[in-house]
Amino acid sequence: MSQCSYALLSVVVCLLTLARIVFYDMTAAMDTGISPSASKDSDSLYPIAILIDELRNEDVQLRLNSIRKLSTIALALGPERTRTELIPFLTDTIYDEDEVLLALGEQLGNFTHLVGGPEYVSCLLSPLESLATVEETVVREKAVESLRTLADKHSVIGLLPEHRHAGCSVSFIQEFRLPLFRNLCKDDTPMVRRAAASKFGEFAKVVELDNFKQDLMTAFVELASDDHDSVRLLLVEGCVTVAELLRPENCDPLRPVIIRLAEDKSWRVRYMVADKFTDIQKAVGPEAMCTELSNAFIALLKDVEAEVRSAAASRVIEFCKNLPEASRENLIFNQVLPCVKDLVNDVNQHVKTSLASVIMGMAPLLGREKTVEHLLPMYLMLLKDETAEVRLNIISSLDKINEVIGVNQLANSLLPAIVDLAEDVKWRVRLAIIEYMPLLARQLAQQFFDEKLLEYCINWLSDHVYAIREAATNNLKELVGKFGVQWAERAVFPKVLALASQSNYLQRLTCLNCITVLAPVCGSEATAKHLLPTVLKLATDPIANVRFNVAKTLKSIAPIFDPAVVQNEIKPTILKLLEDGDDDVRFFAEEAKNIYLLTSVKVKKHPRVCIVKNIDAYFSKFCAFERVVCCQMCHCRLQMLYPNFCLMLSNNQQRIIMATN
Repeated sequence: MSQCSYALLSVVVCLLTLARIVFYDMTAAMDTGISPSASKDSDSLYPIAILIDELRNEDVQLRLNSIRKLSTIALALGPERTRTELIPFLTDTIYDEDEVLLALGEQLGNFTHLVGGPEYVSCLLSPLESLATVEETVVREKAVESLRTLADKHSVIGLLPEHRHAGCSVSFIQEFRLPLFRNLCKDDTPMVRRAAASKFGEFAKVVELDNFKQDLMTAFVELASDDHDSVRLLLVEGCVTVAELLRPENCDPLRPVIIRLAEDKSWRVRYMVADKFTDIQKAVGPEAMCTELSNAFIALLKDVEAEVRSAAASRVIEFCKNLPEASRENLIFNQVLPCVKDLVNDVNQHVKTSLASVIMGMAPLLGREKTVEHLLPMYLMLLKDETAEVRLNIISSLDKINEVIGVNQLANSLLPAIVDLAEDVKWRVRLAIIEYMPLLARQLAQQFFDEKLLEYCINWLSDHVYAIREAATNNLKELVGKFGVQWAERAVFPKVLALASQSNYLQRLTCLNCITVLAPVCGSEATAKHLLPTVLKLATDPIANVRFNVAKTLKSIAPIFDPAVVQNEIKPTILKLLEDGDDDVRFFAEEAKNIYLLTSVKVKKHPRVCIVKNIDAYFSKFCAFERVVCCQMCHCRLQMLYPNFCLMLSNNQQRIIMATN
């Protein structure tokens, strides 16, 4: 049937339904002697009449809006008329745009209370069943979701009233649905078998164990041997649920299935088995981990496909933890470690990245001596890998090996490799190590960090590559946040301030950049005491680039200072820079001046407000446009200092009022 025919049929059904409703209303009115126009039933018909009219509209958005208002319309009609009129009407008009049908499926899932409660929920099944058979996948999925919502919230008697006489016992329901699901697992259409495989685990959870063994285990084995790899792929996740359902003592029939899937010809199936292997391992239990299952995982570590090796490598530590304690050490040394050594040298960077993210966790399993003997060489190789993610994964997990071998051994083994990378001739390698320093700081003690790594953090500030100097500046900010201001005053400030005396102006600029970054972390007191004098001193530097960076620094650190510091120490420097002979210096000094405009205005305090006096006289030297700009700049400054600040302009006069606590 063509789309036009569907549309005509829909219109006819709508008209017939409307006529039937109107006829019912007129008959009721005649029986009671009340005119149709005055009857209350006629008033109650208005919402559904509007619904029908909007559902017939050519505008999809109007039809969609009407569907979204179904709950309101059903509430106005009442439960009985919703069941007898609205639901049949919706059932007869399931021919529309997918977006409308999707909204309808979502609405019907919440209609239980609108049709009169759980005992009447069966009337919702018909429209949802129709929606579950449409062509669009998202509509079917939403309809099935709503059907599951109804099934979860209500008794089977309400859903299947025709079987009320059978008492709807558990055995009856099992017999009712098990044959259906078995048939779906054997369906000729691969799409149906895929759906059955994807839901096999969920279905198995609600089936009694005896029924599963008798009826579903055969279907499970058949799906595991299906011709289509997409069916076998979706069944892997169900293996976990089936293993949990059977329990370790009954998992013997499941082992051949797992092994066959782990050796599947499709790499996607093997990938899924590798990804879910440890979950299956936990479900079957350590005692059921026979040699065949262990060998299956080892084979996945050696798989020809990089994606499979990567998935297996990411699960290797969890696999080792789940092995039986009696044979764990033997299996790790004889089977797992040789594979891990090969993966360390894998040609694929994703494999090494996955391995590096977990390999440090093997140290607690092997102990100190064997970690030093077997694992440290692999850690060193990964730490020197050219892939940044590999190095990051090793450095971010140093705490795990630190707990096993101790700080001294760590300093003698891994840290020399880190130091070598810190001095690498390739600036990108040095940059990568700088980015990892905060991670190292979080895992190492402060004293140990000062002795071994602080020197490199300071030396990077004098690197000939700007990107290194910039990264080193941000690195110091992270370190101060970790170790505190007192540590910065002792270990960082003297080295940073020493750069201000260097003959190379780039190092003096680095000093200013460090102060700009560190000031917000260190606070106003430490900044005013240790850092600000150096900034003010550099305002007389012979290099113009240094002087205008002084203006930029003063502008950046302004919000952390008290007004008194700004007025007495910073303002004279800004005024001096305003008279500089270099255009760029004056430009940035002018920008900095706008931040400190407010400091030259006298303030008279009041118990509740502070009113700035003589503001008009202060702004009188500017034109109207400049006065507005200055007022706005003051507004920005005050907002940074006082959250409750507000700016008022009235009677062509600028007046600044600041609320105080």
